[in-house]
Amino acid sequence: MRTGPRTGAAHLTPGTDAAAPLVLARAVRHRRERRVALVLAVLVLIVAAVSLMVGAYNLSVPDLLRTLVGQGTTSENFIVFKLRLPRLTLAILVGVAFAVSGALFQTVLRNPLASPDIIGVTGGASAAAVFGMLVLGLGSVATSFMAFGGALVVACAIYLLAWRGGVAGYRFVLIGVGVAFMVQGLLGYLLSRADLRNAQDALTWLVGSVSGARWPEIVVLAAFLAVLLPGVAVLAGRMRMLQLGDDSASALGVRAERSRLALLVVAVALAALATAFVGPLAFVAFVAAPIARRLVATGSLALVPAALIGVLITTVADFTAQHLLPGSLDLPAGIITGAIGAPYLLWLLATQNRIGKGA
Repeated sequence: MRTGPRTGAAHLTPGTDAAAPLVLARAVRHRRERRVALVLAVLVLIVAAVSLMVGAYNLSVPDLLRTLVGQGTTSENFIVFKLRLPRLTLAILVGVAFAVSGALFQTVLRNPLASPDIIGVTGGASAAAVFGMLVLGLGSVATSFMAFGGALVVACAIYLLAWRGGVAGYRFVLIGVGVAFMVQGLLGYLLSRADLRNAQDALTWLVGSVSGARWPEIVVLAAFLAVLLPGVAVLAGRMRMLQLGDDSASALGVRAERSRLALLVVAVALAALATAFVGPLAFVAFVAAPIARRLVATGSLALVPAALIGVLITTVADFTAQHLLPGSLDLPAGIITGAIGAPYLLWLLATQNRIGKGA
């Protein structure tokens, strides 16, 4: 703002006048994103409350509130704090991890198919975990470490194979899909050579499940996320610059390839961490960010809405697998997430093909 020498009338400078629409658009985007995040957070609270109340032993809302503040009976405390709350908490944490990982992959590589479960990252974790279970006879903790290491090894291999003076999204995705098929072949071989009972346990893990959640594991997962998620927040500004293109990002002082690598490392770590604890929950990372961007409808990163969408998918899928399917079987949540994600993948491929865009 500046004031005329005679009239004192205030008017905008040309630079300020040109920037005004951008400022207004940014404010509108932030308001819409906050509203969407608030609605999603309310839905998460509702699903969480229902998950804690419904089961073989149902609790009323007063019973649940009384138990959560430490005034429940012995049986209510056991049901909530030993059985239902650990499972719910684990579903929430892995939902956040998968969703943010998928959002980072898809944004950095500029490809809607660039998801850790599509390009073989979670497949690498699965192959390493199954090898540890069936061949090495490892326990649950060591298997988790194997899964984490397998995801990192596969991600490094994809990055090195895709490198041509930089990483292009389409090349990274195509190589990742090829690696995913190789990993599936290895998994098929391991399962076909295993003892029937061991193979059944491995198959349950491969589907992905949050059952059997324990507080010590949840604390470890939460500690890792407490380190990785602030790293995402720090790198979010660079990711916005990368969306403008490498040349524009470099002109703004961002080292494009180094920033891209840092973001991919964080994305791989999040996917590997979640897979190590619950197995490869199919399509959570794939669908969360696109749904969030459609709800926000501004083309922004929408990381918080994406994380909340991921939480909704995992918690609703687990509740459905426990209580809403015929036969009252406690099925793995990965069955439901796969049923949700597969039609979306087919729709995405069909629409991309129709408008002439390759994956």
